[in-house]
Amino acid sequence: MFPLCLGGNVFGWTAPEAASFAVLDAYHEAGGNFIDTADTYSGGESETIIGNWMAARGNRDRVVVATKVAKWSARPGLGAGNVRSAIEDSLRRLRSDYVDIYYAHEDDRNTPLEEWLGVFDELVKSDRVRAIALSNFTAARVDEVLAVCERDGLTRPIALQPPYSLVERTEYEGELRDVCQRSGLACLPYYALARGFLTGKYRPGVSVDSPRAAGASSYLEDPRAVDLLAALDDISAARGAPIASVAIAWLREQPTVVAPIASARNAEQLREILPGATLVLSAEELERLSDAWA
Repeated sequence: MFPLCLGGNVFGWTAPEAASFAVLDAYHEAGGNFIDTADTYSGGESETIIGNWMAARGNRDRVVVATKVAKWSARPGLGAGNVRSAIEDSLRRLRSDYVDIYYAHEDDRNTPLEEWLGVFDELVKSDRVRAIALSNFTAARVDEVLAVCERDGLTRPIALQPPYSLVERTEYEGELRDVCQRSGLACLPYYALARGFLTGKYRPGVSVDSPRAAGASSYLEDPRAVDLLAALDDISAARGAPIASVAIAWLREQPTVVAPIASARNAEQLREILPGATLVLSAEELERLSDAWA
């Protein structure tokens, strides 16, 4: 599996189908084979675009596709009936007989763990899903999920998808990371570039035209931003690599992380993140970046 997962959240949102195809083509040509999406992304349009692309290129068997259920207002929660309907809808949009990784997109306290884990197990045994995973779960709930799977002999999650980046570390670097380490769960972090802040485009006094500009610019209010941007600039210049790829390379080297998730709405943005899949930072560079936002 490619060590950089392409986020599909922009497909059908800031990237129409033609632009999405261009990004997907460039990613695949670079060796990328891991795409993350969800039913809630543009109301299923992201899945539809990915499905159309795979059908047009005839490459379904060479691509790992992850999608999700529970967070879309049209298909909310993890009730058994909803999950069964949602997977069929996702498969139809993806134009595929199976999903490689199926996520519970968020916890559902109104549905017993035994109920939805039982349905996920059913989907794996019927070959509509190859593996299951969790997104936006607390460490305590991950432990509960694993305990139910062990007790009832149900399919066990293989991965956890939390928000995690150079500037968002508190939530993951603690109990969540501990549960991944002791349970053998892969970490596939989203917001790897902190809504775009870690591309280096956001600077004091600079206006950036992006739907995420407000969220990304908010990091500049933190006094640590100056030191972090300086560290990223220095390492980027020394390595001849885009700033975004340096931030991804740092994340890729963190314990339990298997493949950071980053999105691109055009081929130019993709070129800035792709080197992060292979760039290897020195111990000193990793430490400088970590210390800059400690």
